[in-house]
Amino acid sequence: QVQLVESGGGLVQTGGSLRLACTASSAAFSRYAMAWFRQAPGKEREFVAAISRTASSTVYADSVKGRFTISRDNAKNTVHLQMNSLKPEDTAVYSCAARLLFDSDYDRPSKYNTWGQGTQVTVSS
Repeated sequence: QVQLVESGGGLVQTGGSLRLACTASSAAFSRYAMAWFRQAPGKEREFVAAISRTASSTVYADSVKGRFTISRDNAKNTVHLQMNSLKPEDTAVYSCAARLLFDSDYDRPSKYNTWGQGTQVTVSS
């Protein structure tokens, strides 16, 4: 089982960009489909984006489509989330997650068995 560590969060103004990284501890990283979720204060955890093991497939929440891009580098055991045109409503703790399957349950947090600790993203208006 891999361990995940996120980085890259911070404070940015509306319209700005951030690039999050999630690095895995194991070379088994390439066996896992990966996803990003976010959770704002007082709200439920929300799906953001997911990517298959070989990066052949990606999916996005409607709220971030066209602004965010998920990618991965299996040689570096890393998945990225490039976030552009950020809005105040994007403010949340962003967490990466891993699971062995990439299927129709990609947006369900309960289907992921490995999580990072999260990184705070704050977008000021």
